[in-house]
This record gives sequence, structure tokens and C-alpha cells, in this order.
Amino acid sequence: MVRRLGLAAVIGALCATTPSSLQAQRLAGDAAAFAAYVTTGYRMTANVTYGTASGTELKLDFYRPAQATGPLPTAIFMHGGGYSPNAKKEASALSVMPYLQMGWNAVNVEYRPSSVALAPAAVEDARCALRWVTHNAKEYNVDADRIVVTGQSAGAHLALMTAFVPESAGFDRNCPGPETLKVAAVVSWYGIFDYTTLITDATRTYASSWIGANNKELAARVSPMTYVRAGVPPVIAIHGDADRTVPYEQEVREIDMLKKAGVTAELVTIPGGSHGTFELDQVLRAWTAIEAFLVQNVIRKR
Repeated sequence: MVRRLGLAAVIGALCATTPSSLQAQRLAGDAAAFAAYVTTGYRMTANVTYGTASGTELKLDFYRPAQATGPLPTAIFMHGGGYSPNAKKEASALSVMPYLQMGWNAVNVEYRPSSVALAPAAVEDARCALRWVTHNAKEYNVDADRIVVTGQSAGAHLALMTAFVPESAGFDRNCPGPETLKVAAVVSWYGIFDYTTLITDATRTYASSWIGANNKELAARVSPMTYVRAGVPPVIAIHGDADRTVPYEQEVREIDMLKKAGVTAELVTIPGGSHGTFELDQVLRAWTAIEAFLVQNVIRKR
């Protein structure tokens, strides 16, 4: 279970939360405890090269609890940012901290932005990161049967793709290997489910700039919707119902399709929440649901 010491300080920094005065006081009260945890609670191996593509070395940071021994559940996190070159994994480092406080490993993944390579490059990179973690499971004390993929916005889309696509889909060309790639569950924060409805929307240029405004075939190929079927991993999704960047209805449709396919799926709706800007209490509620979901579908289930 999550150790609550300092968790509010971590979660307050997640999802671009703007705390109220009262919430700010609560965060300040946890700051010292969390600072101590950050300096002593985990070990990090930074900028490990997990692959090379488009002449670019692909990097990840591997975090593990300082006192951990033996194979641990592991969360692979992909940052958001609409595939912009300005979006970096370092800006999302706090997002992995709740997993460390649960006693898990965490992996923070960089992938190719649209300025380096267009779709489906980032999907290929995310799959390569999963293969690297799987291949190096013994060295890094990863329980390969308890790997969770997660992310925010575009990163949540990549998490869903990483978990859903079969190897036959052709996204593993840059990192073939003998390992069977397995994902135990997905935690999706306001992610994209269907790009075919977004690429022609002038208000959502992140879609057309990554895929192309008229490329419906590619948009479908990189949409998690295309790969929904019985047997894909359980999904918990968190989404604000006032999100103007990634429509809330995408998440509603995702959970509905998954349930109809017989997949365990749960939607945590943030009332009035915009794109990742949630109140602290709302984020804490989301993390309570995430923790319960992971205990039920990852920790207790092998």
C-alpha cells in the first residue's frame, strides 16, 4: 500500500495541479518529509540508452526503492506534451514517485518527438522501452509478470498502445527479440483513444502535426481503439469531463468498448477537470482508486 508520508506533496505536483490556499498549506506541511524521502528513499540510474532510432539515442531513467530486494512490480511511465520537442521526461519525474512510495520500481521513458520522427515512431519507442525492461528484468529486479504501463495525455496514448498492440502489428521492427512482451495493467491519465476523430480538428494540432491531417489509415493504425479485444490488460483511466484538449468522450468510449470486450476497465471522472489541471483532493481520490485497482489486478493477480 502507498506510504502516505509525503504523498500529498508528490501528488500536488502531478497533473499541473494549482492548489488553493488551504491545499498549499497542506502541501507545505508535507514538503520536509517528502524532501527527505526524495534524497534517501530511492536510487536512480539516469539516461540509460534503451535503443537507437532516427540517429537518436533513446533514453530512460530507472528508479528503485533504496531498500528493495528481489523482483518488484514496475511502472513504465511515458510523459505527455503532444509529441513536442519541448516535452522532456525530466519534467515528469515527480509522476513516478507514487509508484516508488508503493514499493515499486519506476521507469521514466523518453521517446522521439515529432521534430525527429512522425507517427508511428513514438509507439515503436514505447514498445522498445517495454522490451528493454523485460530483457533486463533480472538485472534490475523487475517482476516481469507485474509490469504496468502508464502516462499522461500523449504518454497515456503510448501506454495504451504499448499494452494493446500485438507483435504482429509491426511496431517492434526497431527492437526485435525473443522475449514475450507482457503488460499487467494500464494507468491512463487523460489519454487519446481514437486519433481518427482528431486529425482533422483544427483545434487539436498535436494530432495532425504527428500523423497528418488526411492520413486516416495511419490515424487508425496508431489508435488504441483499433486493438481492443478480449485479453488485453486491465485499464484504469482518469479524465476530466471539461477537457478541451483530449475530449472526455474518448475515455468514456474506451472504457465502454473494453468492458464490452470482457476486459476489466474503470473510469475515474474528474468533475470540472480540464486537461490535467485537477484539484489536489481530486488527484488524491484518483490515486486512491489507482492503488485499489493495482492491488486487485496486479498485486493479487499473477
